[in-house]
Amino acid sequence: MADIFHVLVVEDDPDVAEYLRLVLVKKAGMRVDVVADADLASDILRRVEIDVLLTDIELPGSSGLELAARAREVTPLLPVVVMTAHASVDYAVSALRSQADEFLVKPIAAAKLVSAITELAQRGRDRRTAAAGGTILAIGAHPDDVEIGVGGLLAVHRAAGDAVVVLTMSRGARGGVADQRQDESLAAAEILGARLFLEDLVDTRISPADPTVSIIENVVSEVAPSVVYTHTPHDRHQDHRAVHQAASVATRRVPTFACYQSPSATVDFRPNRFVPIDGFTDVKLALLDCFTTQAGIRDYLEPDFVLATARYWSRFGGGRSCEPLEVIRDTSGPRVAAGAATALQGARPGGEVFG
Repeated sequence: MADIFHVLVVEDDPDVAEYLRLVLVKKAGMRVDVVADADLASDILRRVEIDVLLTDIELPGSSGLELAARAREVTPLLPVVVMTAHASVDYAVSALRSQADEFLVKPIAAAKLVSAITELAQRGRDRRTAAAGGTILAIGAHPDDVEIGVGGLLAVHRAAGDAVVVLTMSRGARGGVADQRQDESLAAAEILGARLFLEDLVDTRISPADPTVSIIENVVSEVAPSVVYTHTPHDRHQDHRAVHQAASVATRRVPTFACYQSPSATVDFRPNRFVPIDGFTDVKLALLDCFTTQAGIRDYLEPDFVLATARYWSRFGGGRSCEPLEVIRDTSGPRVAAGAATALQGARPGGEVFG
């Protein structure tokens, strides 16, 4: 089920307020509260978690810009949209100085309104998730790459309270029917509780430069991850190497960058971190079981193969099952977000965790 976003509309013109409410409720399926002045809005913001504040500038009493500034003090991560019927530069500058995320000029087209509010609502939730725990971004070239490499670890992250985002660069048309593989990816993301970005670059022809770099940069900008997992450069598959190269550039400001093992990884794959996934191997098998188009033609998806691989790596990492990582960069300081650190407790060698 899609997220239901909660929007607070502050508008003293009853006709405009009703228009905004109807559009957001009927066309976007949002929950909408409407008030006519800044004081009532401030009271709601102190008591209720809101996804977006949408306010007119000209209000009785305090202005919408004053309300925007006040809202930032109460909930610093709350997205704020200000609107006015006067399309002047002065208003736009004032709105930006009040730290509004968007400036809309009335009359506002329904499509524009829905698009702006939906985007900001999701961005706000991502901000809060990142602040509360951590956001983990796992990048793969094809459907099932991420699940094979770090499916267990991502399940550990989710259990620790982290948000998990999966970015898959192609729909894997060379390995099956693209639409079917897309559906398989969506099913795996649902089991994991992950947000899925599924791109459609040409399978076997993924570039290490643009558009791959730009795609990854855009996702990094949107979800603000603290940890990134992707392919190792020590891999026979050209797409895997290209995604690693692009990701190493596009995620250069992310504190932790680590590489997982693919079935096509070479003997030069040299992990330096081993993360126990005891208690989460069933989840990993369930994720891989989603990829039915690959069953029977990919030996490495067979459950006994998956479990044996995890069992082998446990000789270095402890427990009974581990996933190996090449940690390329870890500049997270004393500690990555609390959830990520918890997820990686027990990682070896020496009981190290990221941070």
